Amino acid sequence: MLARLQQFITVGLVGLAALWAAYFVRAGSPALAAGGAVLILFGYALFLAFEFVLMRSVNRRDAVLQASLRQLVAAWWGEVLTAPRVFCWRQPFRSKAVPDFLPAGSCRRGVVFVHGFVCNRGLWNPFMSRLRELGVPFIAVNLEPVFGSIDHYAAIIDDAVQRITAATGQAPVIVAHSMGGLATRAWLDAHDGDTRVHRVVTVGSPHHGTFLGHMAHTPNSRQMRLNSEWQQRLEAREPAQRFQRFTCFYGHCDNIVFPATTATLAGADNRHVAGCAHVHMAHHEAVFSEVLRWVDSPTMPAGNRAEPGAMPAR
Repeated sequence: MLARLQQFITVGLVGLAALWAAYFVRAGSPALAAGGAVLILFGYALFLAFEFVLMRSVNRRDAVLQASLRQLVAAWWGEVLTAPRVFCWRQPFRSKAVPDFLPAGSCRRGVVFVHGFVCNRGLWNPFMSRLRELGVPFIAVNLEPVFGSIDHYAAIIDDAVQRITAATGQAPVIVAHSMGGLATRAWLDAHDGDTRVHRVVTVGSPHHGTFLGHMAHTPNSRQMRLNSEWQQRLEAREPAQRFQRFTCFYGHCDNIVFPATTATLAGADNRHVAGCAHVHMAHHEAVFSEVLRWVDSPTMPAGNRAEPGAMPAR
């Protein structure tokens, strides 16, 4: 469903830009033709800039180290380049380009990829291609309905965990971006997942909600509002030791999940990623290295060791 919607939006924007340009060229206004077409195709960059200004303001009241202007501009530009690759190419047209990889007889631990809000499995194409080259089994889910309750996604994740565990004989590493981190926690809660997962790596996940959650009204976006009732009910059921299995990546330039420390969890290995925006963070090399570390780890180390650069959760 999401792929078709994003195909329609992408083709529609390109078509509208072409029509605008053709009309004003014929009308003898080439500057207006070029300016309007550029605005139609790249107006999203202005919207991203608004998100960064809002995030900068909100983060001033957060415990996280504040981003410099140079870091903010670099993060904005990185997101300007990343967003069309994800939302106008990989997800609408290439979501099935890298199929799930379950090689027969594999003895390696596998990975389950869980995407976030208004995304699909195509988000993970670069990571999946690299894991395939390394012979690491993986499954990437599509969370549907796109605008449904996060609770509904638990069954989808459970099916993926069952399949990859059956294929490899080992509990998988779950890698979750954004809302996918909350969906993974909902799966842990609903399906007794603590003994069925080796490690959970979340990337920019609104574990305590996000300021932007108040600007949308779908069931899942309401659940992602700051300290929503849904989050409070989930937290009340979660055992304190659960988050020792979590690595949480978060950043002071995350333009979607802010205040920044809402993406951390008490007891988790919280890793700050400097100067990196929300979607771009999903493809950060530090995330890939952490995933490989746990894929190759036979057991979870005793306790939770702090890592360099890690910051305590709220």
